[in-house]
Amino acid sequence: MEKIYDLIIIGAGPAGLTAAIYAQRARLNTVVLEKLTPGGQILLSEKIENYPGFPEVISAQKLMKQVQKQAENLGTKLNYEEARSIALEDEEKIIHTSGGKKYKTLAVIIATGAETRRLGIEREKEFIGRGISYCATCDAPFFRNRQVAVVGGGNMALQEALYLSKFAEKIYLVHRRGMLRGEKILQERITKNPKIEIIWRSVVDQIYGEEKVKGVKLKNLKTKKTHNLPCSGLFIFVGLKPNTEFVQNILELNEKGFIKTGENLESSRRGIFACGDVRKNLLKQVIVACGEGALATHMAEKYINEVKGIEYK
Repeated sequence: MEKIYDLIIIGAGPAGLTAAIYAQRARLNTVVLEKLTPGGQILLSEKIENYPGFPEVISAQKLMKQVQKQAENLGTKLNYEEARSIALEDEEKIIHTSGGKKYKTLAVIIATGAETRRLGIEREKEFIGRGISYCATCDAPFFRNRQVAVVGGGNMALQEALYLSKFAEKIYLVHRRGMLRGEKILQERITKNPKIEIIWRSVVDQIYGEEKVKGVKLKNLKTKKTHNLPCSGLFIFVGLKPNTEFVQNILELNEKGFIKTGENLESSRRGIFACGDVRKNLLKQVIVACGEGALATHMAEKYINEVKGIEYK
């Protein structure tokens, strides 16, 4: 007889691993599918300083390793496979993976997170790894004593600009608005850092160079004037693109591709829940993802019991 899981969690970032912890405590027959490395998008950050319970700054990698260890100590089964599609068959959900496997389950929690959006301008793809980066923590040492540009105005852009200041000679922070969107404490650090200069109300119009990035052409959105900004690197942090391609034909998404859910985190399909950065919510933070992971499992458990005809006395 083909095995049917109670719950399959897709994604092993903060939301998915927390969902797994609660699933093990609920004694649900569960497996977690992860296509890359457990930890998710937060691993691109150097450190976390606003996670409750850690008065000292903790590295993102260390925190997520601890969360993963906690999940595994409780018995979490982690399979390194990419979910490619979900099919519905009565109350069962059938997940097809990149390895050609098929998993049957009563409930699904989607916690696939999101990745950094691209600018979508000419030559951007061509220069990836040759001056263009989406991860300062990964690539900052390659730009020691050089001039770089950072695009964005949210938390990630500010955090990465501050990290780059440890290596680069000069950082130009390019933002399309007249004020930053990141947390006030990060804004204060940016304005006090002598290496960082903010270029307001501007966007990157072109990237120039031959084998590597030599600079960018900036366009001022107010005056419409353009000027060249010589730089060796361009770091892009302009928002997130949710990893929802594999469910776009079965779930209701918003205009940016995030999964729409109700307050119980259930999607437009019964028995399929979403949590963390992959869903439409108001705050993309590790603590929020973890809380949503716990709630998603709680609601999935109620759904599973309903399908099985189990009632709490």
